[in-house]
Amino acid sequence: MERKPTAAAAAAAMAVVGVLLAVSVVPSDGAVLTVGDALGWTIMGSPNYTAWAESKTFHVGDTIVFSYAKSFHNVVEVNKTNYNACNSSSPIATYATGNDSITIKHKGHYYFICGFPGHCDAGQRVDIKVSKLSSPSPSPSPSPTASSTSLPGSPTTSASSGISPTATNSGTKAVPTVLAAIIAVFCFAATSGGFVRQE
Repeated sequence: MERKPTAAAAAAAMAVVGVLLAVSVVPSDGAVLTVGDALGWTIMGSPNYTAWAESKTFHVGDTIVFSYAKSFHNVVEVNKTNYNACNSSSPIATYATGNDSITIKHKGHYYFICGFPGHCDAGQRVDIKVSKLSSPSPSPSPSPTASSTSLPGSPTTSASSGISPTATNSGTKAVPTVLAAIIAVFCFAATSGGFVRQE
């Protein structure tokens, strides 16, 4: 006797497919935090970046976004000494797109200043401290190395930075291929009558 799928089996299969599609994309590990919140990265309005950073908890995997007018500002990652001196002449990395997303790769301090004359002294600098109690981090990947030639507006990064520039942050991860294959097999079995008992 040949098995034929019933309406109930087809409905069940469609429900399973709907649930699997709903969970096929999961949120990313880290939060996305915009430096200065609504004010962004600026000297206008006298934002207090120290207070902003102290009000946040940063973790490995978080993405820090610097939003600013690129004609008037930039973002320069520096070491602690250059941060305290407002010195941008020896940067770890420089960003100048006006909307820079930087993903934190390990715990510790990250020091950022604006390299435009007088801006750091006016308070446009932030010390981002990544807690020792950070969430589990993905396995480390090598950081890009600085190049002697870079395109205008492209970030330059040193190998010791510990952060990676991110062009976009979709906030999602794709489902692994193995899970997709299991879903496909399950859907085929459900729709071909494999889960329907005929009497």
